Parts: sequence; C-alpha cells; structure tokens
Amino acid sequence: MRILVLGGTGLIGAAVSARLRSDGHDVIRLARSIPSRTDRAGAIAADIAKLTQEEDWLPYLEGVDAVVNCAGALQDSAQDSTAGVTAMGWARCSGHVSRGRCGAIQISAIGVDRPNPTAFSRTKSEGDTLLMGSDLDWVILRPVVVIGRAAFGGSALLRALAAFPVLAVPADARPFQTVQLDDLTESVAFFLKPEAPSKLTLEVAAPDLLRFEEVVASFRRWFGWKPARIVRAPKALERLVYGLGDAVSWLGWRPPLRSTARLEIERGAVGDPSDWMKTTGIDPISFQDGLAAEPPSVQEKWFARLYLLKPVVLGVLALYWVLTGLIALGPGWQGALDPLNAAAPAPPGHGWVVAGSVADIAIGLGTAYRRTARVALWAALGLSAAYLVAGTILLPALWVDPLGPLVKVIPIVVLTLVALMILEER
Repeated sequence: MRILVLGGTGLIGAAVSARLRSDGHDVIRLARSIPSRTDRAGAIAADIAKLTQEEDWLPYLEGVDAVVNCAGALQDSAQDSTAGVTAMGWARCSGHVSRGRCGAIQISAIGVDRPNPTAFSRTKSEGDTLLMGSDLDWVILRPVVVIGRAAFGGSALLRALAAFPVLAVPADARPFQTVQLDDLTESVAFFLKPEAPSKLTLEVAAPDLLRFEEVVASFRRWFGWKPARIVRAPKALERLVYGLGDAVSWLGWRPPLRSTARLEIERGAVGDPSDWMKTTGIDPISFQDGLAAEPPSVQEKWFARLYLLKPVVLGVLALYWVLTGLIALGPGWQGALDPLNAAAPAPPGHGWVVAGSVADIAIGLGTAYRRTARVALWAALGLSAAYLVAGTILLPALWVDPLGPLVKVIPIVVLTLVALMILEER
C-alpha cells in the first residue's frame, strides 16, 4: 500500500512510519519540517495548517491508498496552530480522501469526547467528527500518555523530572494511564490490513492506573537512582512556570509545561481499553514491563539531566549577550570606550562600541527566538573569537587582568557549543 503519514517526523509519526515501512508499505511522510538527521526517504516538508484548499493536497495524495494522521499541536503559539493542524488542514485532506476512497486512521487523544477545557482537545474532537461524518473507511485511535524509547513533550518531561532528587508534584495532578508506543504502532498496522474492521473509535491504553509521582519514581528506579523526596508544588510556583512556558512558546519553542499541559494534567488521561484489546487482540505492555524490557543507556541518563537544563542554558546565553550590549551602551559606556582609546594610536571612536553593543544585543535576541537560535549561536562563536583575537592584539594585558575579561570569554564559548549540541528538539 501507498500510505501518507501526516506528522511523519514526530514522536508517534516517526514510529508509525518506521513500522509501516518494515511491513513493506510505500510510506510518504508529510511534516512541517524535516530534521537534517532524519532518513529523508519519502519525507516531504509541508505545513498542514497552510494546506487550506483541497487542491493543495493533490500533490501529496496522488496514488495514496490510506492516510494516517499523526499530526497535532498542543497549544497555539508562534509556531503552532491547533485549529490549523487538527481541524482546518485535516478537513481539506479528509474531504479529498473521501472522494478518492482512501482509508484513514486518525491518532486522536483520550478524553476529547468529554467536556473539553483546551483548544487541543476541542480541535482533536473536531478532527474526529470530520471522519465520523464521512463515508470512507476510518478508524479513530485515542491513546493516553504514550511512552516509548524515544521521548518528546510530556514523556520527555517525566524522564527529566526523574533526574531531580526532589520531585515537586503538581497540586491537582490526576492519575493517568500510559500506552507503549509499540502497541500504538501495532494498532495502526493492524487496521491497515484489508480484512480489518473500520468505522471504530477506540481508546488505547494499558489498564494500569498510575499516579504522577509513581511514574516519575519508576523512571528514577529505571535509571538506577535513589528515590526522590516528594513535595507538593505551591500553586503560585506552578502558575509562574506555566506562564513562562506560554511566553516562551511565542518565541517558537515548545516547552512541555504550558497552560494546556496544566489543564490536561488536572483532567487526567484515563480510558477503557477493553474494546481496543478485543478488536486487535493486543495485550498491552504495562508501563513497568515496558521499562523492564529495555535497560536505560547512559545517553538516556544524559538526556534526562539535560532536558530541563537546555532552556536554562539558552536563557542564560540570550540574557548574557543582551545585557552585555545594554550595559556597554549605558552605564558601562566609558568603561568600554577607554580600553579602545588606550589601545589604538588613532582612537576608533564611539562607532566601534555602538557596533559591538548592537551585535551583542542582536545575538542575544536571536538566541531567544527558535528560528534564529542556531544562526545566532554560531554568530556568538564568531564574535567571541573576534573579541579574543582583537583583545590579544590590542590589549594583551587583559589576559592577566584580575577580573578576567578575556578569560571569561572561553567558558561562554564552551557553553555556546553545548547549546548548539542540544539545540535540536526531535
């Protein structure tokens, strides 16, 4: 079969694509961006939210036998549109699919058929309704919290929290269920078989009901670390963290702790998997058995420890460059000008200080914005090297200055290299 996978480079979409390709299917993966490290076979870059006319989908649906929709957006931001991804774009795609008589599998989310407090759940529900009203062969899968060897978003956050010796449990966290990524991909493969039933809406979950702190503690045991101390997070601190997450998302980042995540955590992710298990014959792997089946690698321990350090590293670098430029233009103006006047036979004048300060500020703002972060970090390395070379030539005494103005550039360079190494999100 020729299968189009929407969101084909995401956590679920990448796993589904790999499973279907291993079954011998011709898989086309559609995603807004294709990471450079990704196997590009069958990968097409396109923003679903911008494919708002049925004719926009024609190049991607030609000869397609089935569509698997793994695309989704947790929350509206500078980079994501919940309505665009899960409703508007999917509406045009499913409309064309209906006339082409393709099959369709929608990866939805648990609880979207219940009172929905978030745009994420409401738009997922709208996408489900589009399929239910069609006359094509469709299946809607509503998974709970998906756990796999790879991690992104909420599953990555659970691992990251396990790295802390103190766990602050959200005050209103409700119990939830998990499902192994392999069980979800197996379900997709099952429903793509010619003899598989259709027009079904199924909740996909392992039966075990787990508490938030229990899941994090299990990850911590899996990593081989001592139990953490459990405390209840103050609501004021929670609101601050979620508010910061919302703000950062408008810079193009996708932090897992945002207001939508808070509402979903408070609602819980609980479903009844009996119909899914009966239909597919899948005996779901429990959360604990899934961990026991694959011991952690040292790379996964690094990831857990670095995941929440990454925004700190980028934030510190952005703030450092912006403040450096502002200080030089403000209270440190004379201090920045004096070394230049003392070093050069013909004083370079104020222009060099202004130019350097503006460059510093531009690098800081560029680092804070997701789309320009990589370029800004490389620019930071270049400008740091220029400062070291110019300082060494014009004022070599700065190397032995007790305040270390040149020596301190070296750890900034190293931290910038670390930021570049952990910049990728997928």
